Amino acid sequence: MNDPGFTEIARAIHGLSGLALSPDKGYLLRNRLAPIMQQRGLASLSEVARQLPTAEGPRLLRELAEATTTNETSFFRDVLPLRQIAEVVVPALDAARTPGVPLRIWSAACSSGQEAYSLAIALAEAGCTRRLEIFGTDLSSAMVARAREGLFSRFEVDRGLAAAQRDRWFREEAGGWRVAEPLRRQCRFEVVNLLGDLRGLGRFDVVLLRNVLIYFDLPTREKVVTGCVAQLAPDGAICLGATETLLGLTVPLAPHPSLRGVWRRA
Repeated sequence: MNDPGFTEIARAIHGLSGLALSPDKGYLLRNRLAPIMQQRGLASLSEVARQLPTAEGPRLLRELAEATTTNETSFFRDVLPLRQIAEVVVPALDAARTPGVPLRIWSAACSSGQEAYSLAIALAEAGCTRRLEIFGTDLSSAMVARAREGLFSRFEVDRGLAAAQRDRWFREEAGGWRVAEPLRRQCRFEVVNLLGDLRGLGRFDVVLLRNVLIYFDLPTREKVVTGCVAQLAPDGAICLGATETLLGLTVPLAPHPSLRGVWRRA
């Protein structure tokens, strides 16, 4: 990337969100930031970089970090891990918990909420009767707002959902399909930075940390996983994405002996 502002912007974004942007991502960065640059009248990445030390810098950096997040998601993306949680992990935790105590599940980097709602559907279809608190978080305030609204286009609901699931768990409206109220009551969404202080989130029985570690360098992965493990119940489980691994990380987790992508405290 020839624009000298790239390095400074990439470093600032990495410090806030953990996203690792290599020099070959300059074209991608410029495209992602184009609407912000146009709105603010900034013609180059160098001009953007010069704004970062100003009083407006923190707000601008937040906008830059949100613009560079990848929000690719769908209902029942990688369906096997969700089924494993609903049919194996949660029943085991349910049997070990005191009656009446809710199970808390964290969908980290939840994007627009499809993962959290998919898990709520999977658990209901698996016959789970335990009270659930499904907590979805994302760095992007725009994505969190969409998740809270629970309104999805016809394309989004048809991508990953069977027609019977759509008709059972959604209500058609003029603007699309809205998640049915019983599922929405189980799910709560907040803006959370995975590199921040996570202690206020409380303890979780299951953490879905899927398809986010791939965007981080090794030290950032270790920091994020360590922070998530600190919020995990002693007998809880962490679920990673299909292409993700903890190889090279010093974290107190061991793979589940029979479930792919599921890790437990070592």
